[in-house]
Amino acid sequence: METTFPPNAADHPPASLASLSKSQIRRAVLASVIGNGLEWFDFLIYGYFAKIIAHVFFPVGNAALSTTLTLGTFAVGFIVRPLGGIVIGAYADRVGRRKTLSMLILMMAASTLLMGLTPGYSSIGIAAPLLVLLARVMQGLSVGGEFATAAAMLTEYAPRGKKMYFGSFQMTSQAVALVLSSAFGYFLTSNLDRASLESWGWRVPFLVGALVGPVGFYIRHKVAESPEFVELRERLGHAPRQSIRGFFRQRGDASLCAMGVIIVGTATNYLWHTFMPLYVERQLHLPLKNALFGTAVSGLVSIVGYPLAGKLADRIGAYRLFFPVTIVWVVIAYPLFAWVLASPTPGRVFAAQMVATVVLSLMSGPHPGMLTQLFPTATRSTGVALSYNIAVTMFGGLAPLTVSTLITVTGSNIVPAYYLIFAGFVSLALVGLTRSGQRLRRDPDALALD
Repeated sequence: METTFPPNAADHPPASLASLSKSQIRRAVLASVIGNGLEWFDFLIYGYFAKIIAHVFFPVGNAALSTTLTLGTFAVGFIVRPLGGIVIGAYADRVGRRKTLSMLILMMAASTLLMGLTPGYSSIGIAAPLLVLLARVMQGLSVGGEFATAAAMLTEYAPRGKKMYFGSFQMTSQAVALVLSSAFGYFLTSNLDRASLESWGWRVPFLVGALVGPVGFYIRHKVAESPEFVELRERLGHAPRQSIRGFFRQRGDASLCAMGVIIVGTATNYLWHTFMPLYVERQLHLPLKNALFGTAVSGLVSIVGYPLAGKLADRIGAYRLFFPVTIVWVVIAYPLFAWVLASPTPGRVFAAQMVATVVLSLMSGPHPGMLTQLFPTATRSTGVALSYNIAVTMFGGLAPLTVSTLITVTGSNIVPAYYLIFAGFVSLALVGLTRSGQRLRRDPDALALD
């Protein structure tokens, strides 16, 4: 069925980037990043209060099993993300970025609100964990297409030579969410007793996060469609369309390269930001607020670090930056964890968090631009969504559960370091051995062929 485009001013922006005003570009940047920020705010809050959520919704009488069930529910949101990525990515490539982003912000807000309002197991029994599971599935499906569509919107608004810099604002939104979520967590854990946290305190951030939904929808609904998408649609004379089989046949190599780009960064991100608070409490036996303070500072550093990394990638080539940064991280991951474990103090945890933050900024700041560079406009959202979500599901969303389980089985607290080293080698192999990665390393300005 042919997709139609109703006559709306927002659907027909100026065809060229040169004719866009600064206010239009600023509005597009804000519309792109606001949903990603909400996504990360919700994810991080869930991780920070994992022990409390376990007690509220999974009171099985065994602390380790209860936490595992909570992290398993957290992981479910990632398991459904590739499905959401395929469906929503294809939808965004057919009807446009603006309409898709407007729909996604409402879905995310609804799932966040459900999480914050669901009564505990003591009130409604088995319905409580089932509703939490539903909220995670809803969020997983919606965010399956969120990162890719927003990244496409950002880079398609960016002038040539600034794709990595513009794309880095998608990562900056994660840093802002990191600051806000950890600040919420630090404030609540510092000012509320355990009973208050369990009864209502942990819900406050979810309810506040849900308020972003209507504001985000308004901003996204008013933004103009991506100039590159409009140009493609006018050139084709109809909505872009491609079968999944055709996509894999033509873009399989690019998809593997894209997964390689993401794997080491997402493993680092989820271990140091989502899993670290739990690790600090259970393995290092330090107060939760120590980890949350370092996480908040990490977010502040990243707000500056991501755009600087994007600028550097535009200057020297993102794929040329990727290899040395990843190799350095593989080399220092073990000594960094070993140093913290040798004498677990708040000072050492904080120092290690800062080192990881600097490396992660250099590594992940260019990610949105790097991914969108691999795929042409007609399949960009599909390609980025599929690659990104598979990589994030396998090495990011499942990382807390995987590492926590391996620590329990092996009894070794150094497991996170081994996990990061493994992720680094996988990334280096996928990017280094694919034709797409080799081409972009030779020619940083190479574009995907339509």
